[in-house]
Amino acid sequence: MNWDEIQGKWKQLKGQVKEQWGELTDDELDQIDGNREQLEGKLQEKYGKTKEQARDEVNEWLAR
Repeated sequence: MNWDEIQGKWKQLKGQVKEQWGELTDDELDQIDGNREQLEGKLQEKYGKTKEQARDEVNEWLAR
C-alpha cells in the first residue's frame, strides 16, 4: 500500500496504527490525519526515536 492509499483510508487504518503504536492517542491520530511526516514526528516525540528510526518503523508497518 502506498501513502496516498493510507491517506485516503486513514479513518479505517487508525485502529491498526493504534495497535502498532499504542501510546498515540485518538486525538493525536486525528491530528495526524494520514500525514506521514506528522506520524513520524509523533513517533519521535512519544517514543524518543530518531527521524530515521521513525521512518524505518513506518516503512516496516507499510510493508505488512
